[in-house]
Amino acid sequence: MNIPNILTLMRVGLIPIFILLFYMPYHWSYVAAALVFTLAAVTDWLDGYLARKLQQSTPFGAFLDPVADKLMVVIALVLLVQHHANFWVTAPAAIIIGRELVISALREWMAELGARAHVAVSNLGKYKATLQMVALVVLLANPPQPTGWVVFGYVLLAMSAVLTLWSMVVYLKAAWPHLRPDTDQNSNK
Repeated sequence: MNIPNILTLMRVGLIPIFILLFYMPYHWSYVAAALVFTLAAVTDWLDGYLARKLQQSTPFGAFLDPVADKLMVVIALVLLVQHHANFWVTAPAAIIIGRELVISALREWMAELGARAHVAVSNLGKYKATLQMVALVVLLANPPQPTGWVVFGYVLLAMSAVLTLWSMVVYLKAAWPHLRPDTDQNSNK
């Protein structure tokens, strides 16, 4: 067990606290839930940075880090969809969650072919993730009333959904030579 893995496990441990704070009936619960989500987002960046800097990358960390990240984001999206109950959160949430499912399955399949590097994380994915995290923090920190901040959060979430679709197209284009029906899968190993 090393520092990056402890940070990743801490992020998973923050999930029940995040949910509890989100549903507490106090005016400060929105900000508290947003702060916990922000802490989780910072640990997502920090554990990756430390794993590289300290050369402490492990197979366990490589597995758990993206799982912890996706769990936190998907749970935040589900909470926001339920709480806001409108198109402006539901449509981007469906796009973001759907893309994560497609790309996770694609990465797993490409790994089986020995071509995982063709669908590695790109800078576009990092920009998408940053925009998405900011949108989620803004929406989590505010009650679901049409204020300037909430509308700003909707706009950021819509922009992150567009980047989400764009990054999915980039990944699918990179994987297309391996996805074509005329490709002999045995020759790609």
